[in-house]
Amino acid sequence: MTVRGIASLLVPAALAMAPVLLIAASPVAAQTIVQSEKIDAISVTLYRDPGRRDGAADGNWPGGYALITETRTIALPAGRSTIRFAGVSEGMMPETAIVTGLPRRVDEKNRDARLLGPATLVDAYLKRRVTIHRTNRATGKTTTGEAVIQSGPGGGVVLTTAEGVEALGCSGLPEGLSYAGVPEDLAAKPTLSIATETTGAATATVQLSYLAQGFDWSAHYIARVADDGDTLDLFAWLTVVNGGSQGFAEANTNAVAGAPNKEENAALPKGLEPALHLQCWPMDITSTHPRWGIAAPPPPPAMMVELGSSAGDVIVTARRRSAMIQNSPVSVTVMQAKQEELGDLKLYRIPEPVTVAAMSRKQVAMIDRKKIRFDRIYTGRFEAFDYDADRDGPESQAATRILRTENLEAKGLGLPLPAGGVAVFEQARGESLLVGESDLADRAIGEEVEFGTGESSDVRYKIVARRPSERRKPYRISVTNARSTPETFELVIPYKLASTSAKMIERKGQKAWRVTVPANGEAALDFTLKLEAGE
Repeated sequence: MTVRGIASLLVPAALAMAPVLLIAASPVAAQTIVQSEKIDAISVTLYRDPGRRDGAADGNWPGGYALITETRTIALPAGRSTIRFAGVSEGMMPETAIVTGLPRRVDEKNRDARLLGPATLVDAYLKRRVTIHRTNRATGKTTTGEAVIQSGPGGGVVLTTAEGVEALGCSGLPEGLSYAGVPEDLAAKPTLSIATETTGAATATVQLSYLAQGFDWSAHYIARVADDGDTLDLFAWLTVVNGGSQGFAEANTNAVAGAPNKEENAALPKGLEPALHLQCWPMDITSTHPRWGIAAPPPPPAMMVELGSSAGDVIVTARRRSAMIQNSPVSVTVMQAKQEELGDLKLYRIPEPVTVAAMSRKQVAMIDRKKIRFDRIYTGRFEAFDYDADRDGPESQAATRILRTENLEAKGLGLPLPAGGVAVFEQARGESLLVGESDLADRAIGEEVEFGTGESSDVRYKIVARRPSERRKPYRISVTNARSTPETFELVIPYKLASTSAKMIERKGQKAWRVTVPANGEAALDFTLKLEAGE
């Protein structure tokens, strides 16, 4: 392709004086090269980052992965051929790729990692002739001439021309290079190449399946407490994250909750792309003033640019990658994912095809439950400490307020809840206001579910240590409730108890004190810890 305007896709507007990269028409590819660009159908199944328990996915390079299955129609020539699957994910793990539907088996497969860009194109033409286009300072006309690229891209682009040795882009006027063609080992999109052989020309419908890194998904819950204060509505978004520069249009998208067994795979290194450095002498060429020598000033910050998934995409790498994905718009699709069983895992299937765009986040409705019954609990924390006269009157502590329910159909739930963040809203004078945020771990059917809403200034507790004996450590805990309604307070005591002044309950294998504190009232518990020998 001969397109002077390609520079506008590769270089930001602020760098308009940087050299224009021109690419001349590529020679006709050999008949044994079969280029596959069009994807007939695609499926993307996402798996969460196994190292991320809760919270949102990493916005720089997500630590999860995806199983991608593509269906393509390919016209195969007779004999041995190389099929190039363009547009695969840049995080592809090539050792996982499986191709089915070919007349004969796959003999070889390669992940072509070198993407077409300013730096890789210059690097491919080192010590080779190119055409340089420049503007004559006196007449303003564009002139052309031959040049040989002597160095670049990392050390700066240096050319040998009829006038001498020059650094590219130093005249202060528009100039650029054009090339005889695009080298075969450069691809505008991430590409997988396979070698196969057929006895005769044929049209085949093939499936390409592979695992790719740089994906993740998470759940984001919104809990809205009803006016009655006893029930809440729970809504969840399924957030899909694609950290790569390759998008997938109209994909059948699924998300898997749980932790499938997956060994470490050899992954495509995720390092910095080659950088194109432009180093200049002061508005001149070295042959004019040979005594200056070849010493150049320190290089400017690296300009790192690569082609995106379409002609309108500009993907800037390295430092700006994280900021771009964090600040990119979130695409929201209002359709509810359907939950299915997948062995001991849970599969959430989005009922309609969606576009998993490059370097983007997409949200799809996942869970919607109304009138879930819950209990409001205020909790405290206890850790044993020794008697100290100075600590006999400590400050009271704010209790933590949680909304607790069970994942049962009788409570209004009864479905697997994948891990994610939870935002809790309550009504105040007709307004829905945020009262707290917390993380929710994976919760199976039948398990207890808690939503944290932060600390309470109305319900407070104080723990006082009394003088111990040789075998006993006595404590007293008092709770005050400044609210106009009775509230439930709960404190787990993870130690062996010798005695208590009130009945205890069993909570997750440990003793706990649960009491209803009257409105504008207080409650107290005296208890003694049993000391083991040597304590």
